[in-house]
Amino acid sequence: MISLKIIGILLDYPRQDVWDHRDELVSAAQCAEELMPTQCALLVGFIQGYCTGSLLDAQETYCGFFDRGRAMSLLLFEHVHGESRDRGQAMVDLLAQYRAAGLQLDSCELPDFLPLYLEYLSLCPPDDAQEGLRDIAPILALLGARLRLRETRFSDLFDLLLNLCESELCSTTLQQQVTGEARDDTPAALDAVWEEEQVTFLGGKGCATAEQTRHQRRFAGAVVPQYLDIGQAAVRQAPVRDPAGTLPCADSKGQ
Repeated sequence: MISLKIIGILLDYPRQDVWDHRDELVSAAQCAEELMPTQCALLVGFIQGYCTGSLLDAQETYCGFFDRGRAMSLLLFEHVHGESRDRGQAMVDLLAQYRAAGLQLDSCELPDFLPLYLEYLSLCPPDDAQEGLRDIAPILALLGARLRLRETRFSDLFDLLLNLCESELCSTTLQQQVTGEARDDTPAALDAVWEEEQVTFLGGKGCATAEQTRHQRRFAGAVVPQYLDIGQAAVRQAPVRDPAGTLPCADSKGQ
C-alpha cells in the first residue's frame, strides 16, 4: 500500500527533498490501487497544497502542531503508555517486529514514530497493513479530531488512514470529547513544565512528587487515552520490497 508510505512522508518533518519530489509523490498517489477516486483526489490535493507553500513556513507549522505538546505527539506509545515502564518494553517489541520484516532503523527517531510505522506497514501485505492500522485506529481518530479542532488539513490524512483500514472511527467521532480538553501547547502550559518547584525535605516526598505536580498542572483536564495494547499484537513478517521507486522515504532502510 504505497499510499501509507506517501502519508508517512507527509507526516514527517518537512524537508527539501519532499518539495523537490512533489511530482513523484503525486504520480505515486495517482497510481495507488488501494485508493478510491475521492481518496486519491484528497491525497493529491493535500500534496499540491502542502508543497506549494514555503518550506520554512511548513516547518514552522509542523513544529507548532506536533512538537509543542504531548497531546499531538506522533509517538504512538505516548498515547498508550505515557511515562510508564511498559513503554520501554513496547519499544523493544515493536523494534523486533520491524527486524522480523527485514527493516533496520537508520535514524534518531523512536520506533513508535508514526511515519516509521506507516513505512513499515507499506511493506506488509494489504491485509496485514490494514490490521496494523486498525491497531492504532483510536489514536489516529484522536489525533485527527485534535487537528480538526485546530483547523488544519493534516486531519484529512488521519481520516484517510482510517478509511483505508475500514475503521468506523473518524476525526468527527471524538470531536465533542476533544473540544473540552485542556490544551497542553499553550505558553502557560509549557511554562508550567519548566517552572521550578520549591524543594522540601519531608522524608524526600517533596522531591519525589515535584515532577508529578508539574505534570498534573500541565495536563489538568486533559484526556489521557489508553487504547492500544501492543503486548497482544502479533508480530507480522513480510518480505522486504520497495514499492516507492525513487520516492523520498522515511528514515529507515531495508537489510
